[in-house]
Amino acid sequence: MSVKPHVVFYTKPGCHLCEEARAEIARSGCAGLYTYEEVDILSDPELTRRYGWDIPVLLIDGTHAFKHRLTAEEFRKAITRAAQPGQNYPR
Repeated sequence: MSVKPHVVFYTKPGCHLCEEARAEIARSGCAGLYTYEEVDILSDPELTRRYGWDIPVLLIDGTHAFKHRLTAEEFRKAITRAAQPGQNYPR
């Protein structure tokens, strides 16, 4: 049994780029292929310092995958690669 890739989405309230990225993720059609965690950067001063205006930031299995913008196709390709048995993102 393979482990699903884990996606961490760094965001904050009112971020229009985050809303666009969320919509693209939903549009990708691969929701069952990964686990998902959304983190509000305002919940932690270190995250706020680290990401500030650079959101959204998306990690796949702990590796930086996207920043600011992504498309449904790019996200689907990244998840598909990360979901391959014995593989880690990125490839």
